[in-house]
Amino acid sequence: MIIENKNTQMNTGKEKMFLNLNHYKLDVYRAARELRFECYKILIQLPECERFNLTDQIRRASTSVVLNITEGCSRKSDQERKRYFEIARGSVIELDSCFDIIIESNYVKTENLDKIGRLIKTSFILLSGMIKK
Repeated sequence: MIIENKNTQMNTGKEKMFLNLNHYKLDVYRAARELRFECYKILIQLPECERFNLTDQIRRASTSVVLNITEGCSRKSDQERKRYFEIARGSVIELDSCFDIIIESNYVKTENLDKIGRLIKTSFILLSGMIKK
């Protein structure tokens, strides 16, 4: 199933990916994908003046979380895998700061960011667990 919202679509994970790899089943990967999707939904609420600053930064950081989890899961050594998970966690922290700026600038009300906040926390906790393994 594909969820649609004006300018974005999200594959809900019920379809098979091209490679059908195991990381698609991980909670951390699913949380990261949902975080990215929710970030993109919020971006349409930001003012045009943030198009080349905050909007692009959130796009890159939210995509980085997903892609670094994917890359880390493909690595053989624990050290390499953990390094990619650390990079993904850094991008989650970056998103947290971006949303702090959004709230501070009154672009979006705090109560409209509850889901993003939960996903940021969940992704951070799950990635931290992956790093400690």
